[in-house]
Amino acid sequence: MVKEFKNKNEWALILGGSSGLGLATAKKLAKHGMNICIVHRNSRAQETKINLEFDKIKGEGVQFKAFNTDAFKAEKRAEIISDLQLILEDGGSIKTLVHSVAKGNLKPMFSIDTPILKTDDFKLTINAMAISLYDWTLAVFEAQLFAKDSRIISFTSEGNTKAWRNYAAVSAAKVALEAITRNIALEFAPFGVRANCIQAGVTDTTSLRLIPGHEKIMAYSLKRNPFKRLTLAEDVANAVYLLCKDEASWINGTILKVDGGESLS
Repeated sequence: MVKEFKNKNEWALILGGSSGLGLATAKKLAKHGMNICIVHRNSRAQETKINLEFDKIKGEGVQFKAFNTDAFKAEKRAEIISDLQLILEDGGSIKTLVHSVAKGNLKPMFSIDTPILKTDDFKLTINAMAISLYDWTLAVFEAQLFAKDSRIISFTSEGNTKAWRNYAAVSAAKVALEAITRNIALEFAPFGVRANCIQAGVTDTTSLRLIPGHEKIMAYSLKRNPFKRLTLAEDVANAVYLLCKDEASWINGTILKVDGGESLS
């Protein structure tokens, strides 16, 4: 295996990297020699399982750092940035910022017997799943931690254009995330930053299983996908890796579908 990032002292900063797409991305980039920093929020009861996964990343021979904290609080973000400045003071840089945050409200707009979406639900979801990308991009940029050729990658879904029950707040967040990513691609390009969204197909993750009716979503996706299987977290991680390569330097401000053709029909 070619480890093109080895010995370059380049890091991937992954927001939400303890499971799903974020964890798969961390493992993939580590295999190719990129150092990994994961920001996640998990309970003490989950630590043993998560640390086993983190040990696999360390086993790739890369540098590794994890922060189990609230990535959405400005003071916590500032603390992490301060720690990263110390870690990277020997010439290291952040090559890749991956936004894999899944924190939002999955409620209907109307229901007789269950709570419905409120304005605050939209605000919380959009802040966590969209605006936080800009907050982190700006924090890393102002700390001058980005590499001269850096990549910002966020994850969206087909819910950006299709209406799914209970998904209104997340759908709104995904649309906002795409808009923010496009503007980052435009306004930070002079500083060597490329920013893109990956629209993953339906992937069997913890986040998906929180969506009411996820079983129907999975069954429908299996039927319409040309390859008759769901997207794997590893499929998405492979695409992140490709976007980090030198050959992808002219890809900027786009939404890349990684779904095996699922969205064709």
